[in-house]
Amino acid sequence: MAIQPYQEQSNVSNPIKRIRWATQRVTGSGAGKKRHGIIDRLHRRSGSTEKKRASGEASHHGVQAQDGDGSEDGDEQEESQRRIFFNIPLPSDAKDEEGRPITKFSRNKIRTAKYTPLSFIPKNLWFQFHNVANIYFLFVIILGIFQIFGNPNPGLSAVPLIVILFLTAVKEAIEDWRRTVLDNELNNLPVQRLVDWHNVNVSDDDISLWRRIKKATTRGIISTYRFGKAKMGKKPEHGNGFVQRALDEPRVSADTSRSIGHSRASSRTSFHSINSGIGEEGIQMTPVPSPQPGHDRKLEVAHGEGAQRPVSAFSYQKSDLTLRGEDDELGARGHSDQDLGDSIPTKFYGSLLNPLKSAPGKARFVKDYWKSVKVGDFVRIYNEDQVPADVVILATSDPDGACYVETKNLDGETNLKVRQALHSGRQLKHAKHCEQAEFVIESEPPHANLYQYNGAARWTQRDIKNPGEPGKDMAEPISINNLLLRGCSLRNTEWVLAVVVFTGQETKIMLNSGFTPSKRSRIARELNWNVIYNFVILFFMCLVSGIIQGVTWSQSDNSFTFFEFGAIASSPALDGFITFWSCVILFQNLVPISLYISLEIVRTLQAFFIYSDTFMYYEKIDYPCTPKSWNISDDVGQIEYIFSDKTGTLTQNVMEFKKCSINGVPYGEAYTEAQAGMQRRQGIDIEEEGAKAHKQIAEDRIKMLKDLRKMHNNPYLRDDDLTFVAPDFVNDLDGSSGQAQRMANEQFMLALALCHTVITERTPGDPPKIEFKAQSPDEAALVATARDCGFTVIGRSSDGILLNVMGEDREYKVLNTLEFNSSRKRMSAIIRMPDGKIILFCKGADSVIYSRLKRGEQSQLRKSTAEHLEMFAREGLRTLCIAQKELDEQEYQKWNEEHDVAAAAIVDREDKLEKVSDVMERDLTLLGGTAIEDRLQDGVPDTIALLGDAGIKLWVLTGDKVETAINIGFSCNLLNNDMDLIVFCIEDGNLESATTELGKHLNAFGITGSDEELQAARKNHEPPGPTHAIVIDGDTLGLVLDDSLRQKFLLLCKQCKAVLCCRVSPAQKAAVVQLVKSGLDVMTLSVGDGANDVAMIQQADVGVGIAGEEGRQAVMSSDYAIGQFRFLQRLILVHGRWSYRRLAESIANFFYKNIVWTFALFWYQLSNDFDTTYLFDYTYILLVNLVFTSLAVIAMGVLDQDVNDKVSLAVPQLYRRGIERKEWTQRKFWLYMADGIYQSVICFFMAYLVFRPANFVTDNGLSIDDQKRVGVYVACATIAVVNIYILLNTYRWDWLMLVLVTISILLIWWWTGVYSAFTSSAYFYKAAPQTYGQLTFWLQTLLTISICLLPRFTVKAFQKVFVPYDVDIVREQIRQGKFSYLDQYEAYVPPKAVSSPSSSEISQPIRSNQGGPAPLADDERPIYPPSVAPTGTTHNPRSQNGSDGTDYTGARLSLERPTRPSLDRPRPSFDRMRNSMDRIRPSYEASNDFTSAALLTRMESSHSPVHSPTRSVHGPSGLR
Repeated sequence: MAIQPYQEQSNVSNPIKRIRWATQRVTGSGAGKKRHGIIDRLHRRSGSTEKKRASGEASHHGVQAQDGDGSEDGDEQEESQRRIFFNIPLPSDAKDEEGRPITKFSRNKIRTAKYTPLSFIPKNLWFQFHNVANIYFLFVIILGIFQIFGNPNPGLSAVPLIVILFLTAVKEAIEDWRRTVLDNELNNLPVQRLVDWHNVNVSDDDISLWRRIKKATTRGIISTYRFGKAKMGKKPEHGNGFVQRALDEPRVSADTSRSIGHSRASSRTSFHSINSGIGEEGIQMTPVPSPQPGHDRKLEVAHGEGAQRPVSAFSYQKSDLTLRGEDDELGARGHSDQDLGDSIPTKFYGSLLNPLKSAPGKARFVKDYWKSVKVGDFVRIYNEDQVPADVVILATSDPDGACYVETKNLDGETNLKVRQALHSGRQLKHAKHCEQAEFVIESEPPHANLYQYNGAARWTQRDIKNPGEPGKDMAEPISINNLLLRGCSLRNTEWVLAVVVFTGQETKIMLNSGFTPSKRSRIARELNWNVIYNFVILFFMCLVSGIIQGVTWSQSDNSFTFFEFGAIASSPALDGFITFWSCVILFQNLVPISLYISLEIVRTLQAFFIYSDTFMYYEKIDYPCTPKSWNISDDVGQIEYIFSDKTGTLTQNVMEFKKCSINGVPYGEAYTEAQAGMQRRQGIDIEEEGAKAHKQIAEDRIKMLKDLRKMHNNPYLRDDDLTFVAPDFVNDLDGSSGQAQRMANEQFMLALALCHTVITERTPGDPPKIEFKAQSPDEAALVATARDCGFTVIGRSSDGILLNVMGEDREYKVLNTLEFNSSRKRMSAIIRMPDGKIILFCKGADSVIYSRLKRGEQSQLRKSTAEHLEMFAREGLRTLCIAQKELDEQEYQKWNEEHDVAAAAIVDREDKLEKVSDVMERDLTLLGGTAIEDRLQDGVPDTIALLGDAGIKLWVLTGDKVETAINIGFSCNLLNNDMDLIVFCIEDGNLESATTELGKHLNAFGITGSDEELQAARKNHEPPGPTHAIVIDGDTLGLVLDDSLRQKFLLLCKQCKAVLCCRVSPAQKAAVVQLVKSGLDVMTLSVGDGANDVAMIQQADVGVGIAGEEGRQAVMSSDYAIGQFRFLQRLILVHGRWSYRRLAESIANFFYKNIVWTFALFWYQLSNDFDTTYLFDYTYILLVNLVFTSLAVIAMGVLDQDVNDKVSLAVPQLYRRGIERKEWTQRKFWLYMADGIYQSVICFFMAYLVFRPANFVTDNGLSIDDQKRVGVYVACATIAVVNIYILLNTYRWDWLMLVLVTISILLIWWWTGVYSAFTSSAYFYKAAPQTYGQLTFWLQTLLTISICLLPRFTVKAFQKVFVPYDVDIVREQIRQGKFSYLDQYEAYVPPKAVSSPSSSEISQPIRSNQGGPAPLADDERPIYPPSVAPTGTTHNPRSQNGSDGTDYTGARLSLERPTRPSLDRPRPSFDRMRNSMDRIRPSYEASNDFTSAALLTRMESSHSPVHSPTRSVHGPSGLR
């Protein structure tokens, strides 16, 4: 069976014109600095990603400084506007004196690597010496070169710094080499480029000397590498690589291709079509294999498995239509459209071809590298190929000029997007046509906004019949819909001919790979102060040493006079000065040079373990938890506030059409989670009622499917895909309720099937399967429901949409599509119906549609529809309104002319188009409303409950309406029935009203919002009681974020358990995060899944992106990427807590060990008047931090566990130490420092006291009281003390930790034995056997270890027995077996029951409930019992307990006898909600006009009497 190629409506073709508002997304001022561009993502950088990119991408030719939205003043646009000439000589103002172009364009070769072979060493050293510690140690090494400062081995002293610099350089080189390889692969990808013609926009001979040097260097290195590889005996691979092969292969022309085989494509059928063998239908531009292995085979497959893959949309021609093997699909339409079309005015678009110009015929397309592409080049792009630069489409294989691109590499979205060729360029097919074309493209300057572009093509239209006439100047606007961006991939389109407008660093993908907001962890920021404290201590140690040494040399009555000949310096002051700097060298270990690299190692391994956690792996999309910022893992253990998006984050963003209201009649049966939550708060047994509802829905589902097939055997209806269960809708569609309701239902479904921008995807089969790809899952759900009800979108013709309506094929011409965006909150499609009428269909938010309805009409329908929409929203459903407007021909043509003028504008095009569209979208007629369910993700209620038990506060920031957000809040355990909802809704928008309302609620808590209260709030980390919650809309939020109110609002929110911000913009989300983050001085985490969440993700201390249905923009911008919201519990409560505790303990122990070692040296100076004599052999000083003490402290930072992951989740309260920041404090730092000083005293003076009364000799009579051998006594004991001390502070004593500590202790003994065995060790020769052979050495070491560690051991024992921490109690309970029940779980998740099936799963058997583990006896229960989510009684892990905004808990309400039957036949779902509504009417919400119905009523132009509860069918007037 033939698979048809894509066809889609044109954006400006006659008669289709499209306003792509989807490309007009609002961006902030920082849009030019979006995080993680595609090139960065390809490189998968590790470690300090932000610093690398910031330094490596610092120069973007100044383009980065532009605003993200690309908007500029007119003057600036005039100055920087780009003109590109094609086959037209450059004007004099565009050339220099030598005739070369003045404008220099960026090369298309990109380099994201930091370094080149020439710059690596100097540049890498430059970056590394930005670290203050490295500068300090370089300074120490330079000091040591001068013998006057007494360094015994200046060369050896440089070894630690050299090792650290070398290891860091190797790491950087490996990472940069990977980036370079990817850059080269990208730059050397093949593309078809037009050659042997003159591109006047660039000069080929303008190559700088520096570029020539770099090229020569690169060639030299490659030649050397290949020569070395050949010498190694490696044989080259057979044949060339695919890139080189592609460049070597000749490109067959369009004529010769027909001689060697049939064309693989036609202008009417796909290249997979079974008709593709017809030579006469061959395309004029012959396809070539994509330069990828195996692609040729794919193109040649026409039958079998290769032909079964889905292909989106169809290109229909009446003479060649192949659907299900039928040749007469469109025969039913007759000629009405054709006859009608004769009377419709058509527009002449002109052609870029100059018919009077003779083409030389030399130009040809050849395969070249991407890096050779230049601005002004003609390029051909083929199916599955990536776009090499930002190009304007001139022609495509589609006769309508449509092509389809996948922008996954650019913005993460996987759905296909349609792009259009210029009307004036669609005649260009061959290379000779490119020579004949004469035109100029006027383009805006490059900017980073992915969704906006303004330009125009200008040319002189010649008349071949009148060659002597001067010609007519013409222009065609160019928008983002005519642009293919670098990095996108061409899909389901055989070829595209385009011209290049932006290259290299000026392409949008590169402009978006710019700077990332730099995030440093809180501990890292505080650590700088601790390093400074060490510098201060070092300064005073050196100062004391210098003063004492200077005073000593000034005295003449001491032993120096007899044993020393003269002084190094000429005066005591100068001698003290020299001693000061000598002590800087001697005590250099006090400043931890290895601390930073050790922390890098620890954080890298922590990130690896997070990535490797299989319990955070989302199998559905094959996505593990991916750390993107490796240096903030400890921040994840201190989170106090989480800010979450709702749609796609808490919910699945998988939309299911559930209900609708048409002409005042509600349809649809569903039992949502929010509805179950509402009934539970009313005292209803939702288990019993839910079972009844599910049974009823299952029966209705069977009946509806039977009635649908009886009315029309729809081949596109699949039983499993049906989500809209409404048998009464089918009956009404069949006319059982009268002709008026039947027409209303038909018109409603037609609106759903026509007002959209989806792309159809057809999978052949019997019957065939039609699916839809849309930019919004809501839109796909609407079109899919229309398909299920018999109104199937089967494709698009050249100028419209093809529908199969109840078995009849129809074509509807789409005249204009005015697309949805966040500011319009609506979309419209202007359709020419088969009878010739022009109708505008509009769908959008209820408030927007109601405000645009025709005044004075449909008052009763408005009221009933508003009530239905309110009920739908209370069930947790997302609602939309559907409306229409009939246009007369004259009105439309007049408006269309204004639209064309606005579309041709280069400056402010979007604003002008929106104004024109606003005029048309008025005086609408209401058709009805829709309700779509977006279910909670698995585990969301339990995760939120678990995080709440840990003391973390969750705020939801969503764009949804208030009622929906409240219901979701109840369903996900964020709100409960005992809470008082504080609803902020300042309708008059007055700041004074907001002030009054804030003051009223603050008084209820007994606070005023003062500075003193704010300071107290910053110190109080206790979670507020579950008594209050705040719900606020976006308009009111804008008021309370005013400088005069923000502090009061913050303090009020601090008193509330939960905060829900509704109808908020991305900028408001970021503002709320910043308010809490800076106002309360807390650690914040933002989680979201869409582009609208990027701002708050970047603003928070930790940003988490969810790889969901809205693309990967949030993932690109995040610090951690996860597949589902529920993985937050492991990320935060397990890995975050572990990382924070481990890192805090590691840093404290790191400072401790340096203090012990350095002060042992300092105490020795007391015995030699601070003459900076070295007690230890110099190798000890070099290796102490590098080898002897580093393994244990790194292992502690990576592997230590106080409790395992299951207990961490079972007792989430353990996390609160992180919130209160008790693991790393300045008090802890100074206690460890004091402990280190004490132990240094013991380590030195124990050895000192051993030698003080007498001396020891070896078996050969040699003395061992010299300083080097005494140093062995001190050093070995000190290293043992330090490593055992670290072990003592470690919770987990497994075999690996014990082995590492043992190795670290034995290393110094081994090194002493090996090094002293060589005569090159000078005075240290034979030190090991001489000291190890003494019993005093071993006794002194044992006593030193005991005395040093005794205080620490005593304090820890006292603390754990008498003042235990929570973790100490829990660890004791683990030993007692009170957490043994966790062994039955693979990875512990709080006990919960199995969910009841969703409305879409009713056809499956209902599963029986499964309880959690058996309850424990009181004496076996842990001190902190496992957290059980409050929704445990619902037996639903994805429970959506809806809310009515009240705390009403009335008596049980039975479903069997509804108190308000509103229909003449049973509608259980509708009656359930009406009954609930009756209970809610006297509530707080209703009394404050908070409901949707009340709000929408205000928008009506007239008010009708109370709507009757009985079923009412509106006549035709309801539609007009």
